[in-house]
Order: sequence, then structure tokens, then C-alpha cells
Amino acid sequence: MPASKPDHHTLQEAATWFARLSSAPDDAAQHEAWQRWLARSESHQQAWRYVERVSQRFAPLQADTDAASRTLQSLQHSPRSRRQVLRSLSIISGGLLLGGLAWRHGALTEQLLAWQTDYRTATGEILERRLDDGSRIWLNSATALDVDFSEGQRSLRLYQGEVMIATAADARPFVVTTAQGSLTPLGTRFSVREFASRTQLNVYEGAVQAHCSGSTEVRVAKAGDRLWFDAQRISEKAPAQLERQAWTRGVLPAEDMPLHQFIDELASYRLGHLGVDPSVAQLRVMGTFPLHDTDQALAMLEGVLPIRVEQTFPGWTTVKPR
Repeated sequence: MPASKPDHHTLQEAATWFARLSSAPDDAAQHEAWQRWLARSESHQQAWRYVERVSQRFAPLQADTDAASRTLQSLQHSPRSRRQVLRSLSIISGGLLLGGLAWRHGALTEQLLAWQTDYRTATGEILERRLDDGSRIWLNSATALDVDFSEGQRSLRLYQGEVMIATAADARPFVVTTAQGSLTPLGTRFSVREFASRTQLNVYEGAVQAHCSGSTEVRVAKAGDRLWFDAQRISEKAPAQLERQAWTRGVLPAEDMPLHQFIDELASYRLGHLGVDPSVAQLRVMGTFPLHDTDQALAMLEGVLPIRVEQTFPGWTTVKPR
């Protein structure tokens, strides 16, 4: 049976140990104390692995990035396919190039990621595009998708993140596919959000038909409806999250929203870890906050709530009681 996810307290302990060891790497006594803490439970080890993953995204890159940049430029001018390019880059990097360059060489990282899908956004980026048929799409933070228009069909494949779609009139059917199933809109405006094991649909105009990939279950959601589905089943319809449309304008509105929910939403626009102490998690948030500058959004919270924002190390931020 898999171990449960470490709680907030354990994650904070791990982050504190990481900061201590980083500031005094030659302190043998502290290193031994950390090892004893680490060996105490599986949750401690899970938390430490998570902290390491976060810290690696913010650590100085040890590899020769100039060589990677030169290789990318040569690949861009070669006739090789996107798959061949990615294979070459993975060999160069040993699997570390994308993660390391994300912090120190963001522009190069985006060039590399652009080879993977037709459209992709970085963490914190929101992108609007008009497709060849006149349809409009908005990509939310950390979203990746492919678009394939043929004579008989318009297809969009969402791999991760969230996309808002306003379809244009066209005789060809429009199909959106995720890992859990497919969606067929009927002249509409809707959003699709991909999670690890399920897909969320919000319909704002028109109607959308949802299909599960592993069963015959089908359901139609109309304007004002929201539903979830995995590969086998589709949930009952609930009211659409009308406020979620605001991310296309780069803002996060909150009307009596629990702080923990607000932080979960804001975290998807920010690299690293953003957590909240359970003692303040139920505070209520009111207002409209910018998504393009999460530091400003957190500063605004500090101005109206009895909280403080603390950074244990670069990339690890926690909202605590003041």
C-alpha cells in the first residue's frame, strides 16, 4: 500500500533541514541529525525527495549550457523531425537539460519545449491564439496541446494544463481529446482542464458532448454546466465555474474563497512550492489578484489578512500566521 502524501508540517521540516544543510554543508553534527530525522519515517523521506525536486529547479546549472544552445541552433536548421530533435537533446542533457535550463535559461527552455507540441505555455504564462478556421484558444499556465486540422475534422489534443476554446462555424466536426476521453462541442465556448487522472469541463456557451475513452458512457453538458470524467465514467452535472473564465484576462478573482483554495490556484502560476499553514488555511479571501505577478498577489494578501509570506529557500514559499 503506497505511503500517504507528507503533511504540511513534514514538508516544512524537510525544507528547514534543506536550508540548514545548504548554509552549513560541512557541519558534521547537523548532517548526522538530519540523517536521523530522515530515517525516522517514510513520510520524512518522501518530503525530502519532494524538497530536492523543488530545489533542483532553482539550483545553478552545472552542465555546459553554451554547448546545448549551439546544438539547438544546429538542430533548428536541420531537416530532422521534431522527434529526432528531442531524441538528440535528451542525449545531450542526460535527462537534465530541460529541468536545469528552466531556471537559468528560460528562453532556451521555451525553444526546447516548443518542439514537443504545437502550442505550449510556461508556468505563469497565458497565451491567446486564433486557429486557421477562425476558432480562438487561450492556453493557461503550463499547458501543452497539439492542433490537427484535416479535410474531414478539426482535432485538438490536450496533454496538460487548461485551454479555453471558442469554436468558429465550420462544417467539419471539432474534437478535443484528453487522456480520459474526448469532447465534441456544438458551436460553443468552453474550457477543458487536464488533471493526473481526470478531466474537468466547464461549458459557458452552447453544448459539449463528453465521451469516456474506456467505456461507452456519453453525456451532453449545456451552457452553465460543469462535469468531470475519467476513462470509465462521467460525473453528474454541476454549475459551471463562471469565475474561472477570468484567467484568460490574467486575473484571479476571489469572493469569499478559502485561503487554501486561493493558494492552490495561485501555485499553478508560480515555479517551485507554494504552501499554506493549516492554521490560516480557512481564512477567507476577497478581491481580484494578478496572475502575471504572483509575488504582487501574495503581497496584496499580506496587506489584508493576518498572514506573512516566508521563503525558506529560493523556490520554497509558505504562507504563515503573522
